[in-house]
Amino acid sequence: MTVTGSGIRPGQGALPVGFRVALDRRTRRLDDGAVLLGGAPPRLLRLSAAARQLLADGTCTVTGPTSAALARRLLDAGIGHPVAEPAWAVPSSADVTVVVPVKDRVAGLVRLLAALPSGLGGLVVVDDGSADAAGVRAVAEGAGATVLRHPSARGPAAARNAGLATASTPLVAFLDSDVVPLAGWLEPLLARFADPAVGLAAPRIVALAPTGTLPRLDGLLAAYEAVRSSLDLGPDPALVVPRSRVAYVPSAALLVRRAAVGAGFDERMQVAEDVDLVLRLHAAGWRLRYEPAARVAHDHRTTLRAWWLRKAYYGTGAAPLALRHPGSVPPMVLSPWSAAVGALLLLGTPRAVQAAVAVSVVAAERLARRLPVDRPRAAAARLVAVGVVGTLAQTADGVTRHYWPVSAAACLVSRRARRTVIFVALAEGIVDWWRHRGRDPYAKPGLFGYVLAHRLDDLAYGAGLWWGALRHRTVQPLRPVGPTAGDGGAPPANRDRVSDSGPSVRTNPKG
Repeated sequence: MTVTGSGIRPGQGALPVGFRVALDRRTRRLDDGAVLLGGAPPRLLRLSAAARQLLADGTCTVTGPTSAALARRLLDAGIGHPVAEPAWAVPSSADVTVVVPVKDRVAGLVRLLAALPSGLGGLVVVDDGSADAAGVRAVAEGAGATVLRHPSARGPAAARNAGLATASTPLVAFLDSDVVPLAGWLEPLLARFADPAVGLAAPRIVALAPTGTLPRLDGLLAAYEAVRSSLDLGPDPALVVPRSRVAYVPSAALLVRRAAVGAGFDERMQVAEDVDLVLRLHAAGWRLRYEPAARVAHDHRTTLRAWWLRKAYYGTGAAPLALRHPGSVPPMVLSPWSAAVGALLLLGTPRAVQAAVAVSVVAAERLARRLPVDRPRAAAARLVAVGVVGTLAQTADGVTRHYWPVSAAACLVSRRARRTVIFVALAEGIVDWWRHRGRDPYAKPGLFGYVLAHRLDDLAYGAGLWWGALRHRTVQPLRPVGPTAGDGGAPPANRDRVSDSGPSVRTNPKG
């Protein structure tokens, strides 16, 4: 299935004059601003004197070819993000057709359509085999929508594609019937399309505030989902890149360039069709943006059975994705040194910890010899420290999420394994609660309830992951991979230079 329209070159086009980019908050300046460290995946970006001057205040505004080349390089590296655009380059709501797939959610459809802005270029509601077809039609036509109907359910991918085929505007927004766009959601997404290389932009998915008082268990799950939903990709903008911090965006709410997505989603996929679309667009050369300034609320499942089964269902998508896009959605990304550190730390003995420190020191020293900076050992130590933290996080995820059946089997035969698994499960849960507890101002999950829900979440996803692997007769979704140049699982090795005339890239293999 193609993802490009006829005559369209993916990711091409100059940034408009007045377009401004600011450095990501995680980006670090080294050598008095001559080198930038950051991005997705991480890399070093060496700046020419002219580029340093353009970026003196941490932002770069496009005024000509040199500033345009620098801004493009920052955007494509994930080191910077767009913060301002000339008004004339930003599409309007009249350029957008909203497509809503729905099946038996008449009340949700009413709620969604009431939240849409005026002045849209089109509105299409696709009834995917609802039992109350008359109710769906009445609500949709009452809102001025074009109504399409599948007599029997064909799945959300087919429903979205039917609406996409009907749209005539250059942009199409997909909104599921269980979401509610919050005020001002569309404008930040439209602004991302001032960059002609962008093929897709996605908002932040937040929790829809529950109505009334929930039962105790439902309330616990609602509080957990409000701060830790797998649909919520966090408060920071990002370039969407496989194997990075934001590796996918959910299809619950998307804005796409019609010329980029072609025929749209793969209708053969009943789960993870959104991740598949993201991977295909990325491979085709389109830039994909996550924009948390745009917010769409989602009506999360909060009853235990429905919630757990949905998490397991997400896990089943890993196998078809791994078969279609080998290496793009691995459970772990580890270099040899980081894999050794993770294994040694799991042993937990004083000698093993000392050996892990020694391996990290050696990795830092080897990396320092190759870093093109004035203080290579300090930079290498920082990079390896970041790598160790990432290794700890991936190892904990492996123990409690991706490989929990192996952990459970080890616990049956080894007292040391039981102690290790219990320690990892508790420590990771506490750290995760601390990191996410403040994401929603209205939800304050308690530590015990959060850790319990977090562990159930991991058990569900892992169960779905293994079931999907067995069903598809493949070990691909369970297989860790090594880093490519610059991947987050190891210290970055990309060394880019932005010259006065534009960027050139040199990539060195890992040592």
